[in-house]
Amino acid sequence: MRIVTGDDIRQVCTWPFAVEALRAGHLMPPADLRDSLVENAGRKMLVRTAWIPGLASGVKAVTIYPDNPSLDPPMPSVQGQVLLFDEAQGHVVAVLEGVDLTAWKTAGDSALGSSCLARPDVKTMLMVGAGSMARPLIDAHRSVRPSLSRVMVWNRNLARAEALAQSLAADGIDAEAVSDLDQAVSQADLISSATMASEPLIRGEALKPGTHVDLVGAYTPSMREADDAALTAGRLFVDSRATTVPHIGELMIPLASGVLSEADIAGDLHDLVEGRAGRSSPDEITLFKNGGGAHLDVMIAHAVYLALEGR
Repeated sequence: MRIVTGDDIRQVCTWPFAVEALRAGHLMPPADLRDSLVENAGRKMLVRTAWIPGLASGVKAVTIYPDNPSLDPPMPSVQGQVLLFDEAQGHVVAVLEGVDLTAWKTAGDSALGSSCLARPDVKTMLMVGAGSMARPLIDAHRSVRPSLSRVMVWNRNLARAEALAQSLAADGIDAEAVSDLDQAVSQADLISSATMASEPLIRGEALKPGTHVDLVGAYTPSMREADDAALTAGRLFVDSRATTVPHIGELMIPLASGVLSEADIAGDLHDLVEGRAGRSSPDEITLFKNGGGAHLDVMIAHAVYLALEGR
C-alpha cells in the first residue's frame, strides 16, 4: 500500500493530466455511489464511496470543522483521506491526501465540462468568488481554453477580489477585480462561480449569447448561485445526475417549483465525453452544474497512483 501525500500529488498532477483522467474515467461505465453524513454540534463527517467497474473503487472520508480556521494556530476546516482499492482483487493500493486531491478533482471536473461546452474562441472569463477554489478554477479553465486572455474577479469582499487579481497579474495574466457583477456577467464569455451563496448571484437577464456558465459553489439543498432566468436561458448540463438532482438547491428548488423538469437536463459528463450531447450553436448559452462525487476522486486517485508507480 502506498501513502500518497499532497506533494506526491503535485509531483504528477497538471490540469491537462487531471482533465484527461476524468475524461477517460467517463468512458467507463457509470459508478455505483453511496454517501453517509453524520453531524455533531455543527461538525460533520462525510463518507463517500464509489465503484467504477473496470477501473477502481474508493472511499473518501473527510471531517468538516467550520471553526478550525479561527484556531491559534489555524487548522483547515476540511481534512480527510481517499482510500483507493484494486478493482480486480479488492485490496487497498493507496491512501491519498484528500484535501489536495479534492482541488484537482473539483476544478478538473469544471474544466472537463467547459472543454465540451465552452466555445473554442472564448476570450474573457469571470470568476465569481475569490475563495480557495478560485485560482484552481481559473487555471483549469485556461488550460482547456487557452484563448482566454482576460480574467475578471468578483467577490462580495472587493479586497479579496483585488488580491486574487493582483496574484494573477503577477503571473502575467490580464486580470482585474470588478464591483458590478451584472456588468461583468454581460461581458464574460465563460463564467465560473464558486461561492457560499444561498441566494442567486448570476442573473439570466445579464447573460450574453454564447456564454458558458460553470456553477460550482451550491452544494446543499438551500444553496443557489444562478436564478431561474439563468437556468432556463440556455441548455443545462450536469456532471452527474446522481450527485446533483436529489441533493443540490441549484436544481432541487427550480425542480420543486416547476421552473425545471428533469427532462430539461440535456446531459451529463458521460453524455458529453461520449459525444451524445453538447453545444448546438455558437450563440447558445450553456450551463454546467458541478456536483462532485467520490467517483471523480477515484478517477483522479487512480491516475495519480498509476503515474507514481510508473504505469
